[in-house]
Amino acid sequence: MSERRWRLWAAAIATCGWSGLILQVVLAALRVHGLAPALWRLSIFFTILSNLTTAIVFTGIALGSVKLRHPLVLAGLAMTMALVGAVFELMLRRIVHPTGWRLVTNALLHDAVPLLTVAAWLFLAEKGKLRARDPWLIAIFPIVYLGYALIRGATGGFYPYPFIDPGRIGWAGVSAYVVTISAVFLLFGHLMVLLDRRLGRASEK
Repeated sequence: MSERRWRLWAAAIATCGWSGLILQVVLAALRVHGLAPALWRLSIFFTILSNLTTAIVFTGIALGSVKLRHPLVLAGLAMTMALVGAVFELMLRRIVHPTGWRLVTNALLHDAVPLLTVAAWLFLAEKGKLRARDPWLIAIFPIVYLGYALIRGATGGFYPYPFIDPGRIGWAGVSAYVVTISAVFLLFGHLMVLLDRRLGRASEK
């Protein structure tokens, strides 16, 4: 893949990410009557933090950074954004019904950015470089987020997602969801490692 195509693809992801994030901030600020409380409120959502990280990285790539195209970085973003899209599709879409501009932000942050990010890893990233331990390293981010969200929920009374809200489903329910999502996340990561190795060998022939 040529440098120009790399940068164009990265620019597309960054544009989708920043557009969705900025629009989400504007909508939240209008709802809570202030920018600071809107940013604080949004900063508890995994979707927002993941899209922010992805937008920053792909902005750097679009501007010419080669270091940010490291296979582990791209795999980590792909795994994380796949989690964002899958959890929304399987667990939240049936209970979240956005309208108007919220429908746009939802499509950008839960659909467009995840799909484009996974595609970036699949079609653009250098293959044959991932290690068996890499999914576990990538899992550090969701694990840290979980602790952060639970602490904020316990101290502020607001949990961003129903499946991590012990007030709704109890700690046993939260634990069951966390274990299940973690297992699927790691399984997906190890499948990515296997595919990475297979594609790496194919590219050497």
